[in-house]
Amino acid sequence: MRALAGRRRPRDASRVDDLKAAMATVQRETGRDKIHMFGESSGAIAAAAFAQAEPERIDRLVLAAFTYKGEGAAEIARRRAHIDELRASPRRKRDAAMIRSIFTRDGHPSLYDPAMVEALVAAEMPNGDSVPSGSYVDMAVNLPLVDPAKVRAPVLMTRGEWDGNSTDSDLLEFFRALPNGDRQYVILPNTAHSQGFSKNRRLLWYAVENFLEAPAAMAS
Repeated sequence: MRALAGRRRPRDASRVDDLKAAMATVQRETGRDKIHMFGESSGAIAAAAFAQAEPERIDRLVLAAFTYKGEGAAEIARRRAHIDELRASPRRKRDAAMIRSIFTRDGHPSLYDPAMVEALVAAEMPNGDSVPSGSYVDMAVNLPLVDPAKVRAPVLMTRGEWDGNSTDSDLLEFFRALPNGDRQYVILPNTAHSQGFSKNRRLLWYAVENFLEAPAAMAS
């Protein structure tokens, strides 16, 4: 990761440590020392950062709803506007209203089943109404957290057509700098940020399945 002089250690640095610990468990339980990895949203940033730090551990990497620098992205601009508030506390509000806003903030709420949204609210509320604020701080002021030139694995990047956390120009800058020729960039039509919860989530699964099952390229 790039040096961040005078700033707090990025939250995604600790998430890479978490993934390293999890990888040790995966290796012990399965005997595999190289895996496919999928990450969505801030999880995609963490997955890419792990692939950068531990390139020998990643077979194929899927980055869904990733954010590179966040330039021109409406949701990242909103977080930057509230950076003082985010920095003031180690936790941020994630109550029922906030969860519902995840599915409306990109301006296309009809892309999600209301019953799914309410089921998610019901499932999460017993765990409390706040979460650590570090990932929002990172996405507001610490981007980029990943150097694409150091991500050596084959990569699939998927972006929802209406995703407010990124722009095509931002993500394509990252995509073009990836060193592995085995890479794909897929735009999911009529999809916003939360791809896995969307009514069109099968478009995501289709892209991921085809990427993971792609035949190996023949050597020249």
